[in-house]
Amino acid sequence: MNLRQVDVVGLGAMEACVFDLDGVLVDSEPVWEEVRRAFVADHGGTWQPDTQSRLMGMSTGEWAAYLHELGVELPPDEIARGVVEQMAARYRDDVPLMPGAVETVRRLSGRITLGLASSSPRRLIDVVLEAAELTECFAATVSTEEVPRGKPAPDGYLEAARRIGADPQKCVAVEDSSNGLRSAYAAGMRVIAVPHPRYPPAPDALALAWRVLPGLDALSAELAG
Repeated sequence: MNLRQVDVVGLGAMEACVFDLDGVLVDSEPVWEEVRRAFVADHGGTWQPDTQSRLMGMSTGEWAAYLHELGVELPPDEIARGVVEQMAARYRDDVPLMPGAVETVRRLSGRITLGLASSSPRRLIDVVLEAAELTECFAATVSTEEVPRGKPAPDGYLEAARRIGADPQKCVAVEDSSNGLRSAYAAGMRVIAVPHPRYPPAPDALALAWRVLPGLDALSAELAG
């Protein structure tokens, strides 16, 4: 099968498409890693070889607590505020959108209901969507700050489906990370994986995907039926 020509056969009956943000629409994982790695080093902690992969998908409270466990000499709420402020400052200078992100969202918007389920804090979700002029394309957006558990738990995707008014089993999710793929799959959604070249998902997580695409340009408008 030529992945660049995949038409996502069988998804015409889907009620909604729910996107992840980090690593799917915005190339933020390198920025997150740089900012958090420096924050840990500057505040007495020790970055571990598996730290970045473990952080991907965690909610704000979860990753702040984890950085504290790495030895950062601040309480988790102060860690979260410090890191998010630095991320917001970076985004004010430039939002590193993924290739095809704006075009794909705009192409699908209006043809199928779009949602977003992100591990980013609400503040950063809003900054990114506003800068990309995509806010109005989404019927609902969810930060895992707003649900009990972050990815790989299904809470964020289930809440996005609830806000949209869609059956999770009639939603397709677009994800890149191991925890994101596990989260969407656990929510009962059909999962399309668009792996990030620098942070590829684990093989067991990738095996949960219904389709694996090389980039957003391969996400066919057939999603709209």
